[in-house]
Amino acid sequence: MSDEDVLGNINQLVAEEHQLEQSHGAGGLSDAEQKRLREVEVALDQCWDLLRQRRARRDAGQDPGEAAVRDAGTVEGYRQ
Repeated sequence: MSDEDVLGNINQLVAEEHQLEQSHGAGGLSDAEQKRLREVEVALDQCWDLLRQRRARRDAGQDPGEAAVRDAGTVEGYRQ
């Protein structure tokens, strides 16, 4: 997977996230939509983490292809 592929996934997930958020406005989301929104948010965090790993490996002279998607528990546990 290339950086462009990861960015493409990010763009698709962001579009879906915005669609979910905007489609119900003040009416709120159904339980299924709330669940999907949370899944999209986690997937976005995983994609951003993968992209950061790839860039860091490249900057360190290492193979960015060795970067791997981390589990949700790991990426959701990061502190900003």
